[in-house]
Amino acid sequence: MKWLFYFLVCITLISCRKDKVGYEPSPYALEIPSHFPDMLIPADNPLTAEGVELGRFLFYEKRLSGDNSMSCASCHMPENGFSDNNQFSTGIDGIQGNRQSMALVNLGWENFFFWDGRKTTLEGQILEPVPNPIEMHQSWKDAVAKLNADVKYRNRFFRAFKEEGIDSIKVAKAIAQFLRTMISAESKYDVMYKFENNMPLTSSEQSVLQAIDNEEWAGYDLFKSLNGADCFHCHNGPLMQVKKFSNNGLDATFSDLGRGAVTGNVNDNGKFKVPTLRNIALTAPYMHDGRFATLDEVIEHYSSGINHSSTIDPLIEFASQGGVQLDSQEKYLLKKFLNTLTDYNFINNPKFKDPN
Repeated sequence: MKWLFYFLVCITLISCRKDKVGYEPSPYALEIPSHFPDMLIPADNPLTAEGVELGRFLFYEKRLSGDNSMSCASCHMPENGFSDNNQFSTGIDGIQGNRQSMALVNLGWENFFFWDGRKTTLEGQILEPVPNPIEMHQSWKDAVAKLNADVKYRNRFFRAFKEEGIDSIKVAKAIAQFLRTMISAESKYDVMYKFENNMPLTSSEQSVLQAIDNEEWAGYDLFKSLNGADCFHCHNGPLMQVKKFSNNGLDATFSDLGRGAVTGNVNDNGKFKVPTLRNIALTAPYMHDGRFATLDEVIEHYSSGINHSSTIDPLIEFASQGGVQLDSQEKYLLKKFLNTLTDYNFINNPKFKDPN
């Protein structure tokens, strides 16, 4: 009987080991909006249901910070379009950063990250905040030790990556998977874009189309007009941004070199990543340093506040006169259009909320 017992135990262990070897995560069915380009998913980090779920837990996990008080979501809040409504985010040691927290939206289509573009992959960007002394201020070794002490996390990582063990690379990959699912494509603007490009509309989009008023359409025309607001050079298409770095006339001299500090090229001084305008009404304050508290201030900047410098974007065609010189009615119409970029389904999507 004793030998029979040991034999059965061994058979059970071998059986469990075989189950683990044969385990495969479930592919995640990512729905790309019909008017969006295809998303390029890294071959070494395919989306899986288990990986996305794990990434969501990690996005809201405060144990990634040194004192267990801060998560990614602390500076990227859903109600603020997954950005921070403070001019500068404050880390666990009470130290403020010097750049405004960027909104997290449609990141699967981005080619560079941070205002200065110093990272070229989403996974690479995610690795920075945890050890940063003015943000979450914790070594990856300590962060991983906390996660590894939690059996639920050990199981989640196994289900997501088909192997035992937790490390910073897997953490970054999981969060990146979750962030790539955060697609915003259900604003009034999306309906306007599809309509003007003769794309089919669903019945619900037809209803939205009927609700778009003449002032919103007029604001859109002004947004695209070379002799109007002239915004379309840097913000267009379904993503509402052009993938480049630009000096948009904030300063005549630069206290922050932006892209220039990364490349070392003086021709890049004062240039910053062009952000998307999606959910712009929710993501105040604005610009890389959060200097503008309201959309009205942003509109006024492009209307009359442009500062000329050697690296000014040549597409800002009216820089020599300080801006496009909009009158009060034009400013009103432009703001009306900018509000059509708000996607309430995105910020209220339960799939993006804290799973705890």
